[in-house]
Amino acid sequence: MKPSVKDALIAKLTALGDDELILAHRNSEWVGHGPILEEDIALANIVQDELGHATLWYGLRKELDGSDPDQLAFFRDANEYRCCELVELPKGDWAFTMLRQYLFDLYEALWLEAAQHSAYKPLAEAAQKIIREERFHLQHTRAWVERLGLGTEESNRRLQQALNFQWGYAQQLFVPIPGEELLVAEGIVPELGPIRERWLELVTRHLQNADLKLPINPGYQPTSRAYHTEHLWSILAEMQSTARWEPEAKVW
Repeated sequence: MKPSVKDALIAKLTALGDDELILAHRNSEWVGHGPILEEDIALANIVQDELGHATLWYGLRKELDGSDPDQLAFFRDANEYRCCELVELPKGDWAFTMLRQYLFDLYEALWLEAAQHSAYKPLAEAAQKIIREERFHLQHTRAWVERLGLGTEESNRRLQQALNFQWGYAQQLFVPIPGEELLVAEGIVPELGPIRERWLELVTRHLQNADLKLPINPGYQPTSRAYHTEHLWSILAEMQSTARWEPEAKVW
């Protein structure tokens, strides 16, 4: 593998892992606070899956550069993370969390579907493994969007409010990282343009069927993963506190 392609792949795997890790930690804030016990357990299971996906992507990076996944998770500062800003946002209410998870799940399911055919075998195998879980995630959050959108006037209002706020942030999912064109040319990762077109088609249909309106003005749209919201600093301070307090701590 050419050095330039390897560097780009390391960056892409980092971004994939960071998205999963931060979204999982954000959703973990609901554990013990879900609207019903069944949903509390369901979201906790999704969180565990997302953490497993992050571990898988960081593991593929380790095979390329020897980096330690725990070091990546707990000892990088916010400006070294490459997650999208959507996953950093506070958990908000239940409508906000379910909508964000749905928008992300649909993107991820479509990306993984295409990535199963990657010319880089370890990535193709990882995509084949993850997509089985991601389809269940998508089925779950898609149902919640429909339930809230077609529920009460209040649930529809809250979901529409969440959509108006998140729509611009969600577009960052389809912004290539620097060097991604090299990976596309080598057949290692799928091109984001066609995935975005399919995502827009499916998400528009589902949201409209749930009695929601796509924002006319998408608002703020991040254009680079090099910058983050102020919320990433606070979530990392919480997530990394124990590891940084006692770096040599062991679980017995």
